[in-house]
Amino acid sequence: MSVAAGFEALYGAAPDGVWAAPGRVNLIGEYTDFNDGFVLPLALPHTTVAAVSRRDDGVLRLHSGDVDGGIVRLDVADLEPLSGGGWAAYPAGVVWALREAGHPVAGADVHLVSTVPTGAGLSSSAALEVVTALALNDLFELGLTRPELARIAQRAENAFVGVPCGIMDQMASACAVEGHALHLDTRDLSHRQVPFDLAAEGLALLVVDTRVKHALGDGAYAERCAGCEAGARALGVRALREVDAAHLPAALDRLSDGTILRYVRHVVSDNDRVARVIALLDAGATRAVGPLLTEGHASLRDDLRVSCAELDLVVEAANAAGALGARMTGGGFGGSAVVLVDADRAEDVAAAVRKAFADAGHAEPGIFPAVPSAGARRL
Repeated sequence: MSVAAGFEALYGAAPDGVWAAPGRVNLIGEYTDFNDGFVLPLALPHTTVAAVSRRDDGVLRLHSGDVDGGIVRLDVADLEPLSGGGWAAYPAGVVWALREAGHPVAGADVHLVSTVPTGAGLSSSAALEVVTALALNDLFELGLTRPELARIAQRAENAFVGVPCGIMDQMASACAVEGHALHLDTRDLSHRQVPFDLAAEGLALLVVDTRVKHALGDGAYAERCAGCEAGARALGVRALREVDAAHLPAALDRLSDGTILRYVRHVVSDNDRVARVIALLDAGATRAVGPLLTEGHASLRDDLRVSCAELDLVVEAANAAGALGARMTGGGFGGSAVVLVDADRAEDVAAAVRKAFADAGHAEPGIFPAVPSAGARRL
């Protein structure tokens, strides 16, 4: 059944429209977005699709085809941050954030279906937020730009749901272009579409979903946010993006707290890795990106300490099998890794990773190619 047909079965009438927003994977630049830094994500072909109709009576009805349970009915005037609600808090938070920003959103009927893997660090929540924001923007003729919609979606997740994420996920979902990676400055949201046609160069980017999420990740993201903010204060800068990699040794000499020192070293070096990757892509030297991915993983593992045994195993097994480079992607403590490979070696590398997981007693990982895809759109 199509999403539109599912909507009609639920609500008794055809939707006003159908929209889609993708998940994302981040090539390089991790834990940099909440430091006003630089990131390089790309949209995945996996999307959250929403059939939506406008309402003007103050009622919000939400339904997910992927979650057990019926229609969630809410009154838009009564929406309150941090009030729980499970998956429904994400689209409800977008309605709340739009209204808080002065936009006259008076209700909607929504039916959602998603192919973005949940719990894999591939931004299923951002896809849910962005598709809701785009649909309401169109239906209520709000006239918001894609970066403005991303800001609304981020505010929904930060202030309504209570997750202290940066802006990268929502910007990637809202603004990505097929066949490109998004070079994003998270301070001012300026961005450039960087051609990233892997197939034309005989390459592939694999996503390896470890299918694990360790409890250590609960609260650890917020702790690292706070540690990076403390590092910026100690160095007398607004945010760590202002520390140039050339001046990193001198900056580290000024830090007495070993944990904060490690966090600062990761953020500054990963911002530099984004710049180095961009330079390689602009020069047509995509193969040379591989070692920078592996270097970035070591920094995430050793300095930021957000990796885990399963993610480390992906990187080790893939590189041993001939990958060009690999690293964890996303918040860590489980989730996914990316692996850059020669396309004709992709199956061999994937098989080596599966064997390594089996030998270690882990569940079989999910492995699929990351094809740079289009951002949010009306279907």
